[in-house]
Amino acid sequence: MKRPTTSAAALSAPEAAVDLSADPSAESTPVPRPRADAVRNRERILVAAREVLVEQGSAAPFDEIARRAGVGNATLYRHFPDRAALVHHVVLFVMDRVTAQAEEALAQEADAFAALCRFTHAAADERIGALCPMLAGDFDGEHPELIAAREALAETVETLVTAGQEAGLVRTDIGVGDLMVALSQLSRPLPGISCMAVDGFVHRHLQLFLDGLRAPARSELPGEAATLEDLRQKTM
Repeated sequence: MKRPTTSAAALSAPEAAVDLSADPSAESTPVPRPRADAVRNRERILVAAREVLVEQGSAAPFDEIARRAGVGNATLYRHFPDRAALVHHVVLFVMDRVTAQAEEALAQEADAFAALCRFTHAAADERIGALCPMLAGDFDGEHPELIAAREALAETVETLVTAGQEAGLVRTDIGVGDLMVALSQLSRPLPGISCMAVDGFVHRHLQLFLDGLRAPARSELPGEAATLEDLRQKTM
């Protein structure tokens, strides 16, 4: 919003000085809230883009995203003017929702392993595989919004895993990175396979994986436990 122009004469006159802090009417006009239909359209686009990114990757066509969202291409571009903006907001959308699922599991489950299982299955339903662009070299992961969301996610899931380990229910040789990589891989459709054909196996295979996290460990894992920061540094 442009500031009102002030003449040189007014600036030179001491009595023309105005104390904006003492004059409520001088405050900036509040930015109007977006219309309800615009908010709904934006969320529909993010949900549709999340699904398409998981199935087809970050190069997925905008036409398909708009079709699944039930909006026109013009509406999609009005909310997200280019691919980088869309992917940025999809990643942010998924991270925030997955973090909320972890917080909810921690708050509502008394058993630490049950909380970990609940979070893992919920994160799969949130299409956590849509976070894969974060590991690509051309993705701008240093945006302040994304840094804050990534740190919140890492901290919450770390709390979840640590709670299970401290309770003696989760093996101690795994880290948050191990959980998140397996979760992303097991919840993504195989290339060339119809998503609908494999969705029925996702939660079945995730539970097999979760059973492998139970303590006491029945095998020795090669390598070291991975953090989310390890993943980011090794792939970028």
